[in-house]
Parts: sequence; C-alpha cells; structure tokens
Amino acid sequence: MSTLTRDYERFAKEAKEICKDRVYTDHLRRYAYGVDASCYSYLPKVVVKAEDEREVRRLIRLCQQCGTPFTFRAAGSSLSGQCSSEDVLIVCNDGFKKMEVIDDGKALKCECGVIGSDANDLLKPYNRKIGPDPATLATALVGGILNNNSSGMCCGTAQNSYKTIRSIRVVLLDGTVLDTSDKKSIEQFLREKPQMVEDILQLRKEILADEELTHLIHHKYKIKNTTGYGLNSLVDFEDIIDIINHLFIGSEGTLGFVSEIVYNTVEDVPHKGCGLMFFSTLNDASLAVVALANMGREKVVAAEMMDYQSLKAVQTLENVPDFV
Repeated sequence: MSTLTRDYERFAKEAKEICKDRVYTDHLRRYAYGVDASCYSYLPKVVVKAEDEREVRRLIRLCQQCGTPFTFRAAGSSLSGQCSSEDVLIVCNDGFKKMEVIDDGKALKCECGVIGSDANDLLKPYNRKIGPDPATLATALVGGILNNNSSGMCCGTAQNSYKTIRSIRVVLLDGTVLDTSDKKSIEQFLREKPQMVEDILQLRKEILADEELTHLIHHKYKIKNTTGYGLNSLVDFEDIIDIINHLFIGSEGTLGFVSEIVYNTVEDVPHKGCGLMFFSTLNDASLAVVALANMGREKVVAAEMMDYQSLKAVQTLENVPDFV
C-alpha cells in the first residue's frame, strides 16, 4: 500500500462507530499495547479492541477503505515481534473466550482469546490437554499459539498445533469466512474461491515436481521449526482443506484472522517427573540425551542440555549445590 493513501484519522473516526470506546489514539495506550515480549518497540498509530468476529470483519473492510495496514495482537507474549505494528493494531482478547469440550475430552473448541492454561484447566477432568505447551502458557492466547506455531519443551513436533489441529474458523482478507469443521462452509468456499483453491494446489504441484525442494521441506520440518508458514502442509496433504488448515499455523496473522480453533487433545498423564543431572563434559551430556531419546516418547518427552554458562548464571543463588 502507498503511504500517500493511508488515512489513519478517517480510520480512527469510523472505527469508533464499530467499537465505540475501544479505539485508542492517545500515546500512552498506543505505547502500552505496542510493546510485546520481544526486543522490538513500535508505536501503532491506532489501537482497536475487537470483541467479536463481526467487528473484526468490519475493521478489515475499513482498513482496506482507508489504506491502512493492520496487525492482530493476542496476549502480546510473542518473543519475535509478531504483534508489533506502526499502523493499526487490532487486539483480539477479551471478547473471544468461549470454549467447548468435544468427544468426551478428545477435542476442544476454543475461540482465539482463550488462555492456553485455561484450556488445559477445562480438560483436566478428562486427563487431557492441548498439545502445544509454550513456556508462556499461563498468559499466551490460543490465537497466538496457533498463528505463531508456539511450542514448548514437551510437545516437540509430535504434539504441536500442526499435528493436533482438527479445524479452524478463519476470516480472509476479503471478508470471506471459512469454517473447516462445517460442510456447508467448505462447499461455499470451494464454490466461491476456485482461483484460490487452484493457486494453492498449483503451488503444491510445483513443489512436488522439484525433488530437491520437496526433500528439503521434509527435512526442515522433521525438527522443531516455528518460523514462517507451514510449507510442509503442501507436501503432507492432498486435500485442499487439510492444506489450508495447516497452512495457517505459523502464518502470524498474514493469511487471515483465525477466530476459532478445534484442537485434538492429547493425554495428560497423572504422574510426571523431572530430573537435573550433572555431567563432566558436554559430550557425556549428549550421550545421555541420546540414551533418553531411545527410551521412547511414552517414557521421556523432553531433554534439555545446559552448558557451563547456564550453570554459572545461578552459582550465587541460595540452595545451589557447592559443586555448581
């Protein structure tokens, strides 16, 4: 978009007709919402708090009419500046808190503003949890977890959003709503968006025709990879809906607004343990990690190595053993 056509004043004025007293142009609140958990500091020109999907759709249309770029923000716990913006910042938090347990705990439907730990609290009676387990689970929202492909120590590549997603409800840039759990919504999407479907399938065809590229994608996504689009969806799936479902994971709000997610849940075993073991050399620690990995995921779900600098950082704390 050309900066000459960006009318922030008009956007702020007309956004107040949509969101009333939830449009902020004062410096303090623009600064407060512009900061996330990253090292970046951007000051949005307008901050809007949307409370439902209908408002988001209207705001997207208004942004297009005013020529103003926009960014979605969930909890703001992102470490890489994904929700930083110098333009319009749309906060989707308080109004998106609905949850529903499905299939006796085997799945969970939740709106994008649900806190990750709240989702797990609802699933506790079923001894289930959502797969992604970022360190910020107590504050991170499901929308950010999915859009950033957030994953912590234990879920790895086996239980992250990519492996546990069942369906999404998404608002595309032109206002189209696609609910991949709804047969009628899928049929309408396929009928109204044939060019988009064709373009995505053509991308898949081009990738599969390039043996080296296909191998590279398979290799890159065998290991933990939370950066950028889930290109592996184009080689892992044939069905267009499966591809779209997984393509949104890691898209950071650039492909559309994900208002609702249905996760296939994973078992939350009642008894767990963790240990801290010390080794003389990094090589010895590496061999221990290999031995633990060979025990299988049903016994060991995570192993992390810390070098001497990590230990040195806590040497002066109370109750740290003398040998550290």
